[in-house]
Formats: sequence, C-alpha cells, structure tokens
Amino acid sequence: MPIKFICTKILALILAVGLGLSACGNGSQEVAEINNDWTGNEVKVEALADPKIDGVVCHMAHFDRSLFDRLTKGSWFENPSNGSISCGITGPVIIGDIDRGKGGEEIFSQRQSLVLKDLAVRRVYDSGNNTLIYLVYSRKIIDGSAKMSIATVPLAGANVSWQQDDKDIGSNDVANEQ
Repeated sequence: MPIKFICTKILALILAVGLGLSACGNGSQEVAEINNDWTGNEVKVEALADPKIDGVVCHMAHFDRSLFDRLTKGSWFENPSNGSISCGITGPVIIGDIDRGKGGEEIFSQRQSLVLKDLAVRRVYDSGNNTLIYLVYSRKIIDGSAKMSIATVPLAGANVSWQQDDKDIGSNDVANEQ
C-alpha cells in the first residue's frame, strides 16, 4: 500500500475520533467556545441540566485539544481530564426522586478518550446543610490524584418543592422531616 493512502486513512480516523469525542456527552448544551492558543486548542463551557431537578443549572468548563495539538504532541485520542463547575438556582426548584445517599448519582458523563477516561458530574444531597453538591471529576485510572472541582447550591431560603414518583410532597421543610 502506498504511504500516502495509509496517512490519509490515519488522518481520517483521527478526525472522526476527534469529532466523536467532542460530540460525546448527554444532557448538555455548549454555551461558550474560547480559543486558548494559536494551535486551535479550546476551552468549552457547557450548560448542564440536572435531569431530576428543575430550576438548577450547572456550567462546566473543559479543555478540547485541537487536531494540530493531537498530531504534534501525541495522545491522539484523548483530551485532558481537567474540568471546572459552577451551579446556581435559575427559578423555582423542583426536586424529583433523587438518590439521597452519600454517593449521590451521576447526572452527566463525557468521554475524554477512546478507553477508560471520562469526565463525569455527580450530584449529592447534603441533608444536614440542605444543599445540593455537584462534583465534576475524572474517571481516568491514575495513581492517587484525581482531578476534580465542586460546586454547591444552598437550598435554604429558595423556592423549593420535592416530588417523588410524580407526587408533590411539599416544601423543603416537609421533605427534610421525612
């Protein structure tokens, strides 16, 4: 096979994987794309809607490597595991049937490489402080140092109602007594 043909196929594969990685994710909407440098690397900001809580939005920033960066520095099929998150109340908060355990539940996941590397967002309810906690973290297998960022949404004083199995169980105070 001619070398030119092989190089063309490899470049097509890299482009397809790069586009696939940038399109991965669920329940998010890209709201910003900031060029980071002359090579085309970008910082992307996505708005994340919590599928079980209305009235709360999180914004997650993450790095997206350019094709030029991938070709010159290797690691063609992955993005860095860095992520940052901030969350806030955007209207009346309606909390559905959420996991109230210490592990909470995952609300978003985005592949950062072909194998074993995801950027995930997990929600935990801190009942003692009446606060929602959102944690963005890397699932990359690493030695003793996970990359993460945390945001909290205090519910005290907010217009909050709890619903479970499509039944309204009342205000925040009523839900905490159960």
